Amino acid sequence: MELNEAKLHELLGIRIKIFMHKYYFPIFFLLVFVFISGYTAGREGDKNVSKPDKPNIILIMADDLGWGDVGFNGNVIIKTPGLDKMASNGLVFNRFYSAAPVCSPTRGSCLTGRHPYRYGINFANVGVLKSQEIALAEVVKNAGYTTGHFGKWHLGAISNTIDDGRRGGSGTDAFCPPWENGFDECFSTEQAVPTWNPMENQTLPKTTRYWIGDGIYETENLEGDDSRVIMDRAIPFIQNAVKSNQPFFTVIWFHTPHSPVVAGPEYLKIYDENDENKQHYYGCITALDEQVERLNKELRKMGIDKNTIVTFCSDNGPAGVGGGIKQEPGERQQGVTGGFRGRKGSLYEGGVRVPGIIVWPSRIAAGQRIDFPTVTSDYFPTILNIIGFQVPKGRPFDGIDLMPVLNGELNERPGFIGFQSQKQKSIVTERYKLISIDGEVFELYDLLSDQKETKNIAEQHPEIVVKMKSELEAWILSCKNSDDGNDYD
Repeated sequence: MELNEAKLHELLGIRIKIFMHKYYFPIFFLLVFVFISGYTAGREGDKNVSKPDKPNIILIMADDLGWGDVGFNGNVIIKTPGLDKMASNGLVFNRFYSAAPVCSPTRGSCLTGRHPYRYGINFANVGVLKSQEIALAEVVKNAGYTTGHFGKWHLGAISNTIDDGRRGGSGTDAFCPPWENGFDECFSTEQAVPTWNPMENQTLPKTTRYWIGDGIYETENLEGDDSRVIMDRAIPFIQNAVKSNQPFFTVIWFHTPHSPVVAGPEYLKIYDENDENKQHYYGCITALDEQVERLNKELRKMGIDKNTIVTFCSDNGPAGVGGGIKQEPGERQQGVTGGFRGRKGSLYEGGVRVPGIIVWPSRIAAGQRIDFPTVTSDYFPTILNIIGFQVPKGRPFDGIDLMPVLNGELNERPGFIGFQSQKQKSIVTERYKLISIDGEVFELYDLLSDQKETKNIAEQHPEIVVKMKSELEAWILSCKNSDDGNDYD
């Protein structure tokens, strides 16, 4: 679904106000005429014309990968040389947060810049992206980008005619495929699939397919490592965009290491000194890592790596129990949080603090690590700034533009990052974290001195609790107002 005229006019109106303050009116009207003419030509099919300095954008996400599951965050067992190299070539966020402690809500935050409770995707397999939401792929598409989604979608059913996943099938009210949210090309599943032979090892109540269009799913090249299967589609998409001299926006959402966790024989062999469960978990992460390095090698080979933004994160912390090839109650935990409290499903740090990297060689110096708190909702406003758009007015956004941070101009996050998940609620500032697990009793932690959340200091600082609780409650009401549809004019 392309941006409708009202959304386009909103974006144009914002840019017009900026130009009026900066330029003389004759020049201003000339520029507006050129901009509108260029946009019209693009809608009529001339999509191959692009500014040479317009960066390509690739958003990579793992599924249920813990903060401590990667070498660049200190893991000495799981081999992730590709991600470690990527981290050394760019900037690592020590405090990167997923917007939610489970998958679907976080994914929606990446595409909207808004907290999941604003648009109704409150948990996994719940809600869909509302048509009134301005999706990131829609915006970049109208800026001249070709757009592609590859991997796990999990933001609604991808078929409304064939039973698929948990919600697809005839008469579904959850139909919300990638191609109706700004993506030109897709190779997408509605839900998780096994990380090896993804179409053969499915044990979920309903199986899912790799959809490539409305009513069309893929039947070839679906064997072996699932991360490789996904990358086999993403790389040709990028190659075709480069051949067409068109900037691209690519979302690559791996299924690894979400259950069913299965690794191929060559990856099991790497970790044969560990028990079978960990062999599968470690092996599939290393297989994912190989595909990240494969992608980065291809970018260098095509000569576009310098002006391509590549990000990496996870959708939440590691799963609470095994989730491996033998899914038995009480199975040993596989992923690690790096010592942070909590896991997937929890608003403690281990459930929402995840690995975070950004690489952009032409703009971001290599080898950096920063403690600035960032969240998946920040993707939207940051990318809009990069491509020359202002964040649309008339509705609240929870993400912030990170370019001042990346430029070294902003060292402390303004405001806060809010979280909600079922009864849990939390608010995180540069220093403090206020959290309630049951929705009633609040705990306070100083994240600068106690990242592991071991000492509740709420009784020592009642004034901070009162202030942060008031901010949290006001923000929750704002999210409720959004979810009721009051942001949409």
